[in-house]
Amino acid sequence: MTIKILLWCDDLVNRMRLESEWKAMGATMLKKRGTEAPDCIVVDLAVRKACEHITQLRAKFPEIDIIVFGPQYDPEAFEAAKRAGATEVAARGSIVERVTRRFPK
Repeated sequence: MTIKILLWCDDLVNRMRLESEWKAMGATMLKKRGTEAPDCIVVDLAVRKACEHITQLRAKFPEIDIIVFGPQYDPEAFEAAKRAGATEVAARGSIVERVTRRFPK
């Protein structure tokens, strides 16, 4: 079984790096406007209106883990993301590992 990841990241360099690493480990990357349900949603807090996206994603996928990441530790942004429906928060440097832990063994 392959894990399906929906990534909300507007920074092209970060997006390409994350997608490349997860695809190399066997993940399938889903399109934002696709119809397939993800196994995991990852949101970059640098995305414009990130908390609004998180709220919408939580409403659409109530049972799916939403992991958010930011460039540095920002307790206010992380708390706002949690209130919006994020399951877990992480620093940008640890996001690959945090998601990879969810891969089937």
